[in-house]
Amino acid sequence: MTFADLLAALADSADNSVTLPADWAQGRAGYGGLVAALVYEGMRAKVGAERPVRSLAITFVGPVATEVEMQVEARVLRQGKAVTQMLGMATQNGEVMCVVQGSFGASRESAVAVDAEPAPLIKAPEECTQIPYIEGLFPIFLQHFETRWGIGDLPFSNSRKREMGGWMRFAGDEGEIHEAHILGLVDVWPPAILPHLQRRVPASSLTWTIEFIQPQPVIANTDWLKYRAEVEYARDGYGHTSAMIWNQADQLVAISRQTVTVFG
Repeated sequence: MTFADLLAALADSADNSVTLPADWAQGRAGYGGLVAALVYEGMRAKVGAERPVRSLAITFVGPVATEVEMQVEARVLRQGKAVTQMLGMATQNGEVMCVVQGSFGASRESAVAVDAEPAPLIKAPEECTQIPYIEGLFPIFLQHFETRWGIGDLPFSNSRKREMGGWMRFAGDEGEIHEAHILGLVDVWPPAILPHLQRRVPASSLTWTIEFIQPQPVIANTDWLKYRAEVEYARDGYGHTSAMIWNQADQLVAISRQTVTVFG
């Protein structure tokens, strides 16, 4: 099933449940970007379109198993004049696996208007290093995406560079691209601290905060998105990274922050 198929399966479910297929695995767990997107979709369904998502705070509590039914729960915490605060959860076998707190806000008049910083210069996708999916070497979910390395060094290369990034998109046409798809794309990148290692070790996202620029810039079905992440601090098995995402026209799409655990 494609990313869009799984979003549709949740929307069509009578009991808000969905099962992640085995080809969406990330090690022993289901792909975190997909899990977060599914919880977001459950939240989005309960908020009017006039209130676009502004930010999501995501905590990965436990690994979601593939081929096992997952339930998505969402409820309104507070609905004000302009902002709706939501809580979403993914549960499996009665246990909480992912928690998402979301803020959805309508536009309002303001004298404040500050443009984003310019996007970084990166070679065109076709000129960057393609990272092909190799069965047995990379997590199986990566077959659903395309990535091109354009900033920094590859994971486990004993690098000391603080920046990492390049281009990303879905491997196939997923239909109309919106915020749920952005969640799926952003999390495809490995933690920006992994290039600092010289051997393969496990690592995973602990918390993830992502803020969406509204109105969302236009992103066509098969467009590339530009990604740049920076390591801000790392010690004692935890890393703190920030990232920004732009469309092909260099318009800012989202701002992301992660706390990452690394076992090495």
